Amino acid sequence: MAADDDGTGAFRGASFTGADFTGAKFRDCDLRQVKITDSWLVDVRLSGLVGNLVVNDVDVTAFVEGELDRRHPERVQLRDKRTAGDYRAMRDTIERLWAGTIARAGQLPEPALHQRVDGEWSFIETLRHLVLATDRWAGYMILNKPVPYHPLGLPQPGFTPADAAALGIDLAARPSLAEVLEARGTRMTMVRGIVDGLTDDDLERVFPRLPAPGYPAEARSVGVCLGVVMKEECEHRRYAVRDLAALEADPGAGAAHRDAPP
Repeated sequence: MAADDDGTGAFRGASFTGADFTGAKFRDCDLRQVKITDSWLVDVRLSGLVGNLVVNDVDVTAFVEGELDRRHPERVQLRDKRTAGDYRAMRDTIERLWAGTIARAGQLPEPALHQRVDGEWSFIETLRHLVLATDRWAGYMILNKPVPYHPLGLPQPGFTPADAAALGIDLAARPSLAEVLEARGTRMTMVRGIVDGLTDDDLERVFPRLPAPGYPAEARSVGVCLGVVMKEECEHRRYAVRDLAALEADPGAGAAHRDAPP
């Protein structure tokens, strides 16, 4: 019998023997300390925060991280930034990479950019999420704007319509690529303005406010907040490029998920 478990601890510490998980999907799940033995893992795909991943008694974590760094050298640059100049150089890299990605996406028919590939965010949804991330970590935290959120921003899954409405965000919006790029362009300019005027001392300036309710109560510096924005830019571009490749090979690849709600 197929069953769904959404946000509960029903399987915490559970043991499965002889179970058939063919075609099962786990999204946003806590799988720490999971042990799988004597099982068939063929055509299996894993993504997320990976650490101490042991396959047949071989820790493959370093291989995975190294291969990602080889394919996406901006990850290394992101980790190695220390000075204000490093942050400016990182922003240069992000803008250059995204410019190429936007141009690549523009070669596809716009309906394809609304499609989800394998249930992941569509290209346009990804851009909307980066609008929200920039508003939160740059507009709200660094620039201290009281209500910086653009209506087309897209929060993470699980964000309630009421919480979104409180920020002025419309979860039901279905904007065009041009509309999202306009919103994103103003946010890119905002971050560029921050990094262009950045000094090494600025990086250590801290903010007592929380990015949003539920975050740990700790001071966060300009460097930390900019680092979050830049990591979001790099990681979501990696996902976007992966899915663009699928759409280029088959523009209907995500058709089953078209117009799926965020």
